[in-house]
Amino acid sequence: GNTRVEEACEMYTRAANMFKIAKNWSAAGNAFCQAAKLHMQLQSKHDSATSFVDAGNAYKKADPQEAINCLNAAIDIYTDMGRFTIAAKHHITIAEIYEAELVDIEKAIAHYEQAADYYKGEESNRQVLGISGKANKCLLKVAAYAAQLEQYQKAIEIYEQVGTNTMDNPLLKYSAKEYFFKAALCHFIVDELNAKLALEKYEEMFPAFTDSRECKLLKKLLEAHEEQNSEAYTEAV
Repeated sequence: GNTRVEEACEMYTRAANMFKIAKNWSAAGNAFCQAAKLHMQLQSKHDSATSFVDAGNAYKKADPQEAINCLNAAIDIYTDMGRFTIAAKHHITIAEIYEAELVDIEKAIAHYEQAADYYKGEESNRQVLGISGKANKCLLKVAAYAAQLEQYQKAIEIYEQVGTNTMDNPLLKYSAKEYFFKAALCHFIVDELNAKLALEKYEEMFPAFTDSRECKLLKKLLEAHEEQNSEAYTEAV
């Protein structure tokens, strides 16, 4: 009966915590997984998701791929329950594992994008303070990696979007110049004329950009590049 399944859940969880103390991370992850499956059997979705997250955190120290599997299982439960903010948080954890442990930038990008989508979705449902900032943080990660992978158009779109989002916010507007700077740099790599036009557009949208060091540097670089003057270019940098 259910009572016995509940007792088994408790025992697996206790075993998992003891394995954690002994720093036997794989065994701890496995025990938390068993507990998660039994919670599911009891229709206790929240407890099951929590156990999968605990399993993921334990596996993180020993088996990154298994950690991702457990966190994905937790995400499935949270999205099924409509808990998108929590799901987004775990997508970020998966992205970080792909970044640091498995060095798969494409997959890291996909999880950061998914997290940003969930944060933005929650923001439109109810105005939650800080969610917009979290979405931007994820998007900036995507932009940086996109630029690294030479997907400049994608990077430009994100930097412009985040720059536009932040320039009207009194607390964040000082960061906007950095995002417009990075967008212009990506333009510069692709096409010099586009970079000039983009720079004019950013100055028009965000007048404070004109007096920034970033904008002045870009103008010097474009001028030096146009004249093919590598000394002036190096000096400006």
